[in-house]
Amino acid sequence: MALSARILSKSRQLCGSQSILQKENTIPVRFYAKEAAAPIANKGDEILKNIFLEVKAKYEAALGIFRKEKITIDPDDPAAVSQYAKVMKTVRQKAELFSESQRIQYTIQTRTQDIPDARTYLLILKDIRIKRGLTDDLCAEAMMMNALDKVEKEIKKPLLRNDKKSMALLTAEFDKINKKLGIRKEGLPKYEEQLELKISKAQLEELKKDALEAMETQKKREEFKDEAMPDVKSLDIRNFL
Repeated sequence: MALSARILSKSRQLCGSQSILQKENTIPVRFYAKEAAAPIANKGDEILKNIFLEVKAKYEAALGIFRKEKITIDPDDPAAVSQYAKVMKTVRQKAELFSESQRIQYTIQTRTQDIPDARTYLLILKDIRIKRGLTDDLCAEAMMMNALDKVEKEIKKPLLRNDKKSMALLTAEFDKINKKLGIRKEGLPKYEEQLELKISKAQLEELKKDALEAMETQKKREEFKDEAMPDVKSLDIRNFL
């Protein structure tokens, strides 16, 4: 069950607290106060009920997919990684969730909307990347910082994001970096797919680690000492759901 819980946690946005439907039992002091509050309370209960039913439907849709699709816990097998990514994409589509790249984009927007200067903006991008477990294999961040240093040296002041003229200079420098790295806007869907595969591989590695730890714990129990532990790749998560 612990292993299946790890899989379901990857779609944790599907899960909602059932406690939202719990009603508070309050005794009004006056009858007319009870009558006046009733319509508002009923309306609030209906809203919460609808939210719960929507979350429940998304959760059940995701669970149905996990029960149907085979997931092989083998992060070193490109086919297994691709299949896992396909399953998670189906879950997101059925449950109307963000893809990982969309989630990152949303995080960037929310964390940087009130940031006035370009340097802090780039540092936040780096922080988001690190927290997401992504690597900067192309050393793009260092190039972007060097480009910012060049622009700020030219304008002789910190670059503010509302300085359209100076930001245009930085954008031009970034375009040069993208060209050097072979990054094109037309290739964004391909980059997104590569990102999803990279994240899927990392998630499978985490699942493999959790499965091995669970089996090692099981092996220490007296009744399982003489039993051989199965290969992680042979585990069928559907049997745990």
